[in-house]
Amino acid sequence: MRNFDLPGRSAVYAENGMAATSHPLATMTALSVLKSGGNAVDAAIAACATLCVVEPHMTGIGGDCFVILAEPDGTIHGLNGSGRAPMGAEAERYRALGHDKVPTFGALAVTVPGAIDAWEKLARRFGTKGFDELFADAIRYGEDGYAIHGRVARDWPKAVEWLAKDEGGAQHYLTGGKAPIVGSRHSAPALAATFRAIAKDGAKAFYQGEIGAEIAATVKAKGGFLTEDDLAAVSADWVDTISVSYGDLDVHEIPPNGQGITALILLRLLAKLGAAELAPDSAERAHLEIEAARLAYSVRDHLVADPKTMTVTPAELLSDAYIDRLAARFDPARRIGDVTPPDMPASDTVYLTVVDRDRRAVSFINSTYHAFGSRVVTPKSGIALQNRGAGFSLVAGHPNEIGPGKRPMHTIIPAMATRGGKPAISFGVMGGDYQPMGHAHVMSNMVDHGMDPQQAIDHPRIFWGDDDEALRVEAGIGSAVRSDLEARGHTVRDAESPHGGGQAIVIDEASGFLIGGSDPRKDGCAMGW
Repeated sequence: MRNFDLPGRSAVYAENGMAATSHPLATMTALSVLKSGGNAVDAAIAACATLCVVEPHMTGIGGDCFVILAEPDGTIHGLNGSGRAPMGAEAERYRALGHDKVPTFGALAVTVPGAIDAWEKLARRFGTKGFDELFADAIRYGEDGYAIHGRVARDWPKAVEWLAKDEGGAQHYLTGGKAPIVGSRHSAPALAATFRAIAKDGAKAFYQGEIGAEIAATVKAKGGFLTEDDLAAVSADWVDTISVSYGDLDVHEIPPNGQGITALILLRLLAKLGAAELAPDSAERAHLEIEAARLAYSVRDHLVADPKTMTVTPAELLSDAYIDRLAARFDPARRIGDVTPPDMPASDTVYLTVVDRDRRAVSFINSTYHAFGSRVVTPKSGIALQNRGAGFSLVAGHPNEIGPGKRPMHTIIPAMATRGGKPAISFGVMGGDYQPMGHAHVMSNMVDHGMDPQQAIDHPRIFWGDDDEALRVEAGIGSAVRSDLEARGHTVRDAESPHGGGQAIVIDEASGFLIGGSDPRKDGCAMGW
């Protein structure tokens, strides 16, 4: 039971259906779809469409999407909706232009947006409603406008400098050259018109015809390599999930090219190193999680890529022998000196989850990578194109080296936990590179420390920064823990921003209720009925 004298929120309990998203308007969209007879797949797509309008810095139809769907009988389906590099994106072309890294922003960072193809494949196979109905709220908010919420207003200004340099960015996402302020009305009529076109003619309206031609022409004019043929060749793929056991649960992730395997390695390390035996707010636990994460992320940065170019398999990375080798490097008293945390690109993403009356669970994540992606926006259709190409390497011979038609190492990861073969927890934590750490921390909170999903999400977080190895510690971490971590060799600083944002829905078979939690680090909420 939480302390009701302190700010916070309780977990949400409901029976007939539940949604948890990062924005209240999107949660309401999902519930309206469920209450009108749609299933969790319908509701998730509709909620994401709304988020693409009301949180445009965090997500968009110019980005990618990953989904894990658990059917009521426990059958698990994974969908990899990550787009590929343009066929002209040869590493030597980047190096010839003087780059030793793929540029973070601009046309050279644009890859094929995979989200809309993923939505269509998901809807056709498992949905019950058409895009015309599912996009209704997104279109209405785009045409009539919506109120800018607090976290959205806080984040939007960070992209203003780049948006102001881009014709489409300045036109569609700035007001008088500035970001909209909290409580102001913002509309996106061009994006709404694009949604109308997709609702009428499906994904082909996005990847082909006038919209596809404009996307390709916009990128080409700014020096990028994306073509109409690249867009027409898009393909989201159904995949088998990978999983490990943690407590009495099996935790499922999408396999590489995503970083979900990093979360699974981390969970295996936590189990191996006895995380469950440590007090939830102790320095010992924080040190173990950080060190296990540094090991897991180092594996990611050296070995995880498009599976066609990986030199090891997920099974090898999750094997007892390999986990034992990693665990042997852990020192409970000191920070490991020779494990360098990865480069830390910032990321902006939305994660949502929906569970319906039949206990069909959808874990759904959609992203343009950084805020407004590449900061290249199509002038007519209002699409912010993702900068997922920045996730590639330009190190010659690296498994994740950029190449024609290749998928980048991807940060966005939905998760699903099953118990006894049935869906038990649909959850995810957005926040770029923090996501595997967030998955492991939230899962440990629930399994090892008995927290409900809201408590598990609320719990204070620690992660390293985006420009050095110092730990960024949220305000909820006390001075004693900070001092103890410093004594173990860590550099500790206050977090400039909260780490990530998560959503979770627990399916409680004993009571028959759904139990939801939503991250206070964002504007959203969990609701059900």
